[in-house]
Amino acid sequence: MNRADPELPPASSPDAPPEEPGFFAPHILVPFLLCSLIWGSTWLVIKDQIANDIPPVWSVTYRFIIAASAMFFLTAFRRLPFRIDARGQVVAAILGVLQFTLNFNFVYNAEYYVTSGLVAVLFALLIIPNAVLGRIFLGQKITGSFVAGSIVAIAGVALLFVHEYRAAPGTADMVAWGVGFTLLGILSASIANVMQAAKTLKAYPIIPLLAWAMLWGAALNGLYAFITSGPPVWENDWSYFGGILWLGIAASAVTFPLYFGLIRQIGAAKAAYSSVLVPVTAMTLSTIFEGYVWSTLAIGGAVLAMAGLLIAMQARKKSV
Repeated sequence: MNRADPELPPASSPDAPPEEPGFFAPHILVPFLLCSLIWGSTWLVIKDQIANDIPPVWSVTYRFIIAASAMFFLTAFRRLPFRIDARGQVVAAILGVLQFTLNFNFVYNAEYYVTSGLVAVLFALLIIPNAVLGRIFLGQKITGSFVAGSIVAIAGVALLFVHEYRAAPGTADMVAWGVGFTLLGILSASIANVMQAAKTLKAYPIIPLLAWAMLWGAALNGLYAFITSGPPVWENDWSYFGGILWLGIAASAVTFPLYFGLIRQIGAAKAAYSSVLVPVTAMTLSTIFEGYVWSTLAIGGAVLAMAGLLIAMQARKKSV
């Protein structure tokens, strides 16, 4: 037959980029929701840890000692290679600095100045640098639906910000310091996120790479803590110990492999939408455990944030 059969669909080129999986596919939606729910709970735990006398950097160090240990255990359990090459170690060290040292120290210090709710709300802005950096450095397309959804979601974040700002104790200077530390944390996390979407990093299995990155992060945090705060300090309190275990295992060793896996599948911009769900989750948990009362601003912000999420995620695009 010399002509193409009109009833048959055109064959796709073997070199054509794969179509991005739909957001509501179980292997995308389940880890997305799990990361959002777990990270939404962390703000209550971090707030409790900030309230004690332990320097925040030591709490961050303990968290990633536990997280790195859990990740190496998972590496062994799944019989993955422990060793990565020299380039992989450099990448792991950079990730450790950006994601597990700078990012978390900025966040913990931000909560010294402003409420955990305000920090969580501001972190929803992670969608912006993730989208911009992904476009600049990876050539990832930003679809019209994503832009429209982000505008709606950011409007919701603005309402949540106003609500949390009104509830924030302290002076304008304190709020400025808290916001500044949070924005630095967002930038650090965004650079690490976009790195995960690069082709060179996709050559390395996520779990061993993150195990080494968390180990580098724990080591650098420990060194910084010893220089700035002296020898290790520990709180003989079960709530503190339980909080460290939750942050190290559930909120780090469980979530980061899932989250970085999402980045590799749907891109850094869309994966960052989990940060939009986090403050809403945190406020819901606060309602259950702390008697949080929703205001009109908070309800409006949450509704807009959810609407923006649905708009941004509805379109499927081809990976670049």
